[in-house]
Amino acid sequence: MRDVARVAGVSLMTVSRVVNREAGVQPETAARVERAIRQLGYHRNDAARQLRRHTQPTQTIGLLVDDIANPFFATLARAVEDAARLHSCVVLIGSSNDSLAREREVISAFCARRVDGVILVPAAGSHRFLRAQQELGVKVVCVDRPAANLEVDTVLVDNRHGAHTAVRHLIGYGHRRIGYLGDRKDIWAVRERYAGFVQALAEEGLDPAIVRHGLRNRAEAAKVAAVLLGQAAPPTAIFASNDLVTMGVIDALQEAGRYGPAGDGSRRSARRGDGTARVALVGFDEFALADKLTPPVTVVSQDPAAIGATAAQLLFARISGDTSERRDVVLLTRLVARGSGEIASAAL
Repeated sequence: MRDVARVAGVSLMTVSRVVNREAGVQPETAARVERAIRQLGYHRNDAARQLRRHTQPTQTIGLLVDDIANPFFATLARAVEDAARLHSCVVLIGSSNDSLAREREVISAFCARRVDGVILVPAAGSHRFLRAQQELGVKVVCVDRPAANLEVDTVLVDNRHGAHTAVRHLIGYGHRRIGYLGDRKDIWAVRERYAGFVQALAEEGLDPAIVRHGLRNRAEAAKVAAVLLGQAAPPTAIFASNDLVTMGVIDALQEAGRYGPAGDGSRRSARRGDGTARVALVGFDEFALADKLTPPVTVVSQDPAAIGATAAQLLFARISGDTSERRDVVLLTRLVARGSGEIASAAL
């Protein structure tokens, strides 16, 4: 800053005001300082600045999701970034892979950089460790799942109702052997979706006989779905608990020749053109090109952008001094019927 002041022929205080966008500097003087900054390649050192102004916000927040490569979390992250930009805030982003140890590590790194707040997709397990950071002034908002042992604002969707609606939809097309393929059951959102699946079957006196948990990616889901389809009595319909599982199930169905156009041109026909029995499918979460497949994929749609934007709104309100009671926001889902979930059972 002293070098900039010397080249621009101004005081150190004037350079500080220009760099920090403060009022009180004539436009022509500010322009002279900006030219000196560009000439010298100067940039502000925010870490050093915060050491001098330790009581001021850092204009930085952290976002920790399960897996940033997952399209759902990528869309959520973009919404948080867009909201942060309106507050002149930078977002630090990390993935936990649903590991509590990894979550602790990343949160520690965020707080070492003195973030003003954290938006967190909590891993399974206790989050009591975050209370110390809260006492130091770090604001926390949870999304997608509540955090155990932590009193914070939370943004969720009605997972149980969404799954229940999906399975009732399949039952309405005559299906009785409905399979469930899902992520780890210790994840709160997944547990809620499974509960909705079980509830819908119970209402019809059906048992959840075809269930597979713990599928963390597309390849695992495809492998397990292929085994189910090869059984003597395979499911006639499948409910998949998230977008990656749904894509894996489609891979297996296509490989087995059980996904494709109906033989008579009807969406509801249970047979493909070659006579192979088709399997109905409903997945939880939208994913890219779901509406372009044949048949297009029926999904339970939630809005990750709305989830991210709502969480950011709550977080920035807390950072700005909101001390009201904790808030639990529950957003709705909707069933988007496109074709794969409207394949009637061959028994009809």
